[in-house]
Amino acid sequence: MTTVASTRPARAASRPTAVEQRAPGSERRAGLLLSAPFLVIYLVFVIGPLVVGAVVSFFNTTTVKSGLGAWVGLSNYTKVCGDPLFWQAMWHSVLFTLFTTPPLVVLALLFAVLAARIRRGRVFYRIAFFAPYVVPSSVVALIFLWIYTPQVGLAPKVFSAVGLPVPDFIGSTAGGWTAVTLMTLWWTFGFNFVLYTAAIQDVPADVYEAAAIDGAGPWQQIRFITVPLLGRTTSLVVILQILASLKVFDQIYLLLSGGPNQSTRPVIEYIYDTGFTSYRGGYGAAATLIYFAVIVAISAAWYGLRRWRATRAAA
Repeated sequence: MTTVASTRPARAASRPTAVEQRAPGSERRAGLLLSAPFLVIYLVFVIGPLVVGAVVSFFNTTTVKSGLGAWVGLSNYTKVCGDPLFWQAMWHSVLFTLFTTPPLVVLALLFAVLAARIRRGRVFYRIAFFAPYVVPSSVVALIFLWIYTPQVGLAPKVFSAVGLPVPDFIGSTAGGWTAVTLMTLWWTFGFNFVLYTAAIQDVPADVYEAAAIDGAGPWQQIRFITVPLLGRTTSLVVILQILASLKVFDQIYLLLSGGPNQSTRPVIEYIYDTGFTSYRGGYGAAATLIYFAVIVAISAAWYGLRRWRATRAAA
């Protein structure tokens, strides 16, 4: 019995789909087209003012006359670096960062862990902790100004009712730093709280169940599981909080106006007073760029540290 070979043609290879036939260049063009609105806004409102400020910093520009003014070269930069008031304002920004960053990180982590372990009313607590963050700075300043007002404010009345000496929250340097620090903690605490809450939700529940079976209590689970697994989030929260605190302006300006006697004036308020009160636009632009370089250096150092730690961990 003979075998008849099949005369059917071999099945043709499957044709590439439209997505496979698409050239890499078309995907690149599509990505640029989709990101074009953001890029235009970024160039106009971020890069554009930065370039204009860099140009203005080399001229004796004033904000009451049109034009750039006379060319002064690096004179504005040397004057800023030699101005003790600039370095005093820089120290005030650093001091505010030291006052606010540790509690805003620690308290946000603590309350995020507690809110994650509450079974009833969890959504309410999350909303309550985050709600102050969306309140405008002017409203927050008015609220705390009423709280700190001598004799008629809430805080002086509470101190007087319990028989304690009433701190001078507005008229003294120590009281001013205390007032603005407490205001900032209440106002901006919610942002870090949300970051930690989102990170805690990504921790697998199986890890906690296994730890509970092994006899680990709630505190041991937080110490040896939650906190180590949130290490990357903590580093992100710390650098974001440092940068945000270094850029402080609203609460100090609205609550204390840099007082008393400029003892709490941060560097951004110094730039504002120089450029818009003294009308020294070129000098203010130079001070801005120097402070911008400081912020960029801190960000670059954090990024380099992250890369070094990642490389070391991979090795």
